[in-house]
Amino acid sequence: MFQLTGQVAIVTGAGSGIGQAIARLFARQGAHVVALDLDPDAAGATAESIRSADGRADSFGCDVGDADQVAHVFGRIDAAWGRVDVLVNNAGIAHIGSIEQTSEADLDRLYRVNVKGVFLCTRAAVPIMRRRGGVVLNLASIASLIGIADRFAYSMSKGAVLTMTRSIAVDYMKDNIRCNCICPARVHTPFVDQYLAKHYPGREQEMFEKLSAYQPIGRMGTAEEVAALALYLCSSEASFITGQAYPIDGGVLVA
Repeated sequence: MFQLTGQVAIVTGAGSGIGQAIARLFARQGAHVVALDLDPDAAGATAESIRSADGRADSFGCDVGDADQVAHVFGRIDAAWGRVDVLVNNAGIAHIGSIEQTSEADLDRLYRVNVKGVFLCTRAAVPIMRRRGGVVLNLASIASLIGIADRFAYSMSKGAVLTMTRSIAVDYMKDNIRCNCICPARVHTPFVDQYLAKHYPGREQEMFEKLSAYQPIGRMGTAEEVAALALYLCSSEASFITGQAYPIDGGVLVA
């Protein structure tokens, strides 16, 4: 079960955190992973870690918000392998603040990566997928399902990811292309540790416990837990599922 043998799987933001965990798990399940990241060295390190474990992986540096870069990279992938079976739109950035604390530049920055990036990568992948079918999986957030204080721009962008997911699912069902999204609560990644070190020096443990307590289950999620859900949704075992949003939230939505 949950095998991706022989499939070409593109993972954006694969240089660290959730994207890296998804890339490594997909490779273990037989996929040829193409790791994309704004930082080409980080993408390359993920690919090398996969190859060192006898998996198959390649990598490209790619700014998902740049139409020319996306078109170039996806063109190279198509030329090399002639197929894209899975696209995981994981690349994303965060912002903290209410609408009054969000500048126009902040809004544009989040839109460019979190919304435009999903649009550009999916638009590049769909024509390739239409040849044999495929799966698009987007990383949204519980912020696309509920209101979260001081996350105005981030929530806006993830709400757009949710509605793009449903639109893509409806438009391409007859082409055997499925599209779903995952909506995590807080997940412990290097980003969290870096954020706490930068904004709460000397109080990292205190704030870590506060962030953990937001989830009624009493902790943050792990990147590997999100990757496991991603694997299911991209596998043939989930072939009857499309257009859906899957929370992985430690009980936030039911508390």
